[in-house]
Amino acid sequence: MNVNSVKPSSSISFIMPVLNEEAHLRSAVASIFEQQGLVKGQVEVILALGPSKDKTNEIAEALSKEYPVQLVQNPTGKTPAGLNLAIAKAKNDVVIRVDAHSVLSPDYSISAVKILSETGAGNVGGLMKAEGVTPFQKAVAWAYGSRFGLGGGTYHVGGEAGPSDSVYLGVFRRDVLTKLGGFDEKMIRGQDWELNLRIRESGELVWFDPSLVVTYFPRSTWRKLTKQFFDTGAWRALLTKSHPNKANLRYFAPPALVLTSFIGLLLTIFGFGGVIGLLPLISYALAVILISLTAKQLGWKAKLSLMATLPTMHFSWGTGFLAGLFLKR
Repeated sequence: MNVNSVKPSSSISFIMPVLNEEAHLRSAVASIFEQQGLVKGQVEVILALGPSKDKTNEIAEALSKEYPVQLVQNPTGKTPAGLNLAIAKAKNDVVIRVDAHSVLSPDYSISAVKILSETGAGNVGGLMKAEGVTPFQKAVAWAYGSRFGLGGGTYHVGGEAGPSDSVYLGVFRRDVLTKLGGFDEKMIRGQDWELNLRIRESGELVWFDPSLVVTYFPRSTWRKLTKQFFDTGAWRALLTKSHPNKANLRYFAPPALVLTSFIGLLLTIFGFGGVIGLLPLISYALAVILISLTAKQLGWKAKLSLMATLPTMHFSWGTGFLAGLFLKR
């Protein structure tokens, strides 16, 4: 491990894959240039532009005239491909991944580079703080930060600073990315977890610190949320098949919910055991209603949205996971 390869004053490359992000791209880029302690001339920002169907690329062109932003074309639009294209263009010692759906806290970069230097880690990351604007988004954001929503991953709900299996986004030593060949472009989802696994297996450290906060804006429609969670579940299944000994038990809760609900419905429809087969689904529905009604910091519209948001996330993820068991990379 090359502990001394990164200093608190190290130069930084910010990389961002972008696709259909007209609503958030400007704020995401602005948050980079509002970072505290950045040294002019030691920072570069690289946007990897996919074939967006909205005005994202026009906004990116405008931003490149307002800020020192470099644009690279990502013809496939796939996240890992865009990340690798941006990494290949990056020249600096530290590479910070930024999501076009996110906003960095003002001290994120300077704190992350300091932690990277002090720990000698290959990658550091912090807390994904989901926030919403509409009642629907607020419900999704609440679910992200709840153990009942996404199962309580450290970078969603918080925890002590220390070694971690994976972190949100990531602040990397560039030499580690180069040594490992960057992101696996076959992993359309879950590419961050897979890369962090390789980082750890190479003898490097992945470090979580809750002081590093990134605001994340969830999907704004039911359709987008359903697709996101189905796809994420499918790719999580592929990762689980590839690395079964690394799978967390919480990954199996949504597919178990889908299976028990489906089997219970079939038993009831065909007259086996009366309504007993519906007990798992009824119990789940009652739990969702209770949790939604008692959810703190949510208005009544967001609480009503949460009653539908939680099942959407759980059943989409679980169905995707089951489908992913039969897919090949």
